[in-house]
Amino acid sequence: MDKRPIGIFDSGVGGITVLKEIKEKLPEENIIYLGDTKNFPYGNKSKEDIIRFSIDNVQKLLKQNVKIIVIACGTATSQAIEILKEKFDIPIIGIIEPTVKYIKNQKFDKVGVIATEGTIKNGAWERKLKDEIPNIQVVNKACPMLATIAEEGKAKSKAGRKVIKEYMIPFKEKRVNKIILGCTHFPIYEQIIREELEYDVELINTGKFVSLELEQILKKNNLENDNFNKGNIIIDLTKQEEQFNVIAQNILDFK
Repeated sequence: MDKRPIGIFDSGVGGITVLKEIKEKLPEENIIYLGDTKNFPYGNKSKEDIIRFSIDNVQKLLKQNVKIIVIACGTATSQAIEILKEKFDIPIIGIIEPTVKYIKNQKFDKVGVIATEGTIKNGAWERKLKDEIPNIQVVNKACPMLATIAEEGKAKSKAGRKVIKEYMIPFKEKRVNKIILGCTHFPIYEQIIREELEYDVELINTGKFVSLELEQILKKNNLENDNFNKGNIIIDLTKQEEQFNVIAQNILDFK
């Protein structure tokens, strides 16, 4: 039995959508969530900055004796995960590879990706998808405003609906019915996206596949907490944000 906590980091509140999936899958595990709100948003930062922020986040979590680290951020996964794996001697999971594994198993031949501007420019989603599924068609759309609107607690506002309407245009035109939510803030918009597309669509929440991968790695490395009691959640922010706790609780309570 390993009672040490799982460490999770994101640039803000978006990674709480991943934490939610992990907690539902592994309720007995203790979790420390680090929200780097001081440096939010990551999506418009340089790769060098993303790597620096990510290294700092890992070092902060290691000081709290975590046993594994989950990068609950699309931008940090796309630009920093390989460097983090080389630098630190601890299992590290991002959101891309577990999701690509699911898509490969489902044998999808066309998929949409919505993510931050930095993630789309980096091309990590399309590159990983085509490495595993060479003939897959990928329709990318950068959605630079969505993370900020979500952090402000305005996802369901008129502004949120207006930008969703704009961002969904290429998917409606090409009738894409499988879309990866490539930023962990984006599951907050699931209902609005479905309403805007007006056709049956599978919205692929990366947190679900991260939780499955995490479960497998914990078992393989004998890192499971076999305590049958419910584990603790500690949330640590690099800068206190008034809306954070309210939005986080809304995400965790949503069924």
